[in-house]
Amino acid sequence: MKSAVITGPTGSIGTALIEHLISNGIEVLAIVRPDSKRTDNIPTHPLVTKLKLNLNELDKVPNYLDGKNYDVFYHLGWDGTFGNSRNNMQGQLQNIQYTLDAVELASRIGCKKFVGAGSQAEYGRVEGVLSASTPVFPENGYGIAKLCAGQMSRILCEQKQIEHIWTRILSIYGPYDGENTMIMSSIGKLLRGEKPALTKGEQQWDYLYSKDAGYAMYLLGEKGVSGKVYCIGSGKTRCLAEYVKVLRDSISTELPLGFGEIAYAPKQVMHLCADISDLTNDTGFIPQYSFEEGIKETIEWYKGR
Repeated sequence: MKSAVITGPTGSIGTALIEHLISNGIEVLAIVRPDSKRTDNIPTHPLVTKLKLNLNELDKVPNYLDGKNYDVFYHLGWDGTFGNSRNNMQGQLQNIQYTLDAVELASRIGCKKFVGAGSQAEYGRVEGVLSASTPVFPENGYGIAKLCAGQMSRILCEQKQIEHIWTRILSIYGPYDGENTMIMSSIGKLLRGEKPALTKGEQQWDYLYSKDAGYAMYLLGEKGVSGKVYCIGSGKTRCLAEYVKVLRDSISTELPLGFGEIAYAPKQVMHLCADISDLTNDTGFIPQYSFEEGIKETIEWYKGR
């Protein structure tokens, strides 16, 4: 891989992926929404070109490239990832179309590999470890659309003779993550001396630092096997309450935590763990950060925003 295209370049995974790409001398075309307030999150580097277009304008991209081709296409862009927007059916349907548009663009600009960002939401609620062979039964529009996007883009890639890799990403935390995630909202409240309201925190959870997630995506662009689905996580679980206590202790052991102040959601996922054996065997990926290390870096980043 000498060059790559990425949609959704401003979030925690996108920014980390770009850092890994440029550190390996890979040229990056970052397609970002014109009205994005997070454009400055994209690393500034001679190897990085920012192109401001919406996801419904991907057909216009070749007009700006002067015939230039790219090797790998990373499709991370997605609308409606939080709250009620996950069940906005028309919006989620559009996301499927955007994914197919991304494959069409990848074909037009010479990409040999397409790497798509799916979600653990494709599985629904599962007690066991998640792998490519785990039965899928998504319970919201977001998960249904992600599953459909992965399956339909695979068929289109086969038609276009492009290698296809789909990822199912579990819980990622780190710099540039959304303000409404449990990790980021808790960091903000604790740094302000407020008590975060939380569930009982009994969930068994798999958290992966964004730098590790970006590294996994980079490796899949280099070594991922076409046609496979890869779970992206740490491969280990801890009680959610334990993660929160580590987070709190990294700021101050004296701060209170509001465990049990929020009820579990009606369809609360209580167990989340990735089987990363395929990812490790095919690419050599091993997480480089413990939660203790990653959360300290995340807190320092939050302080310096």
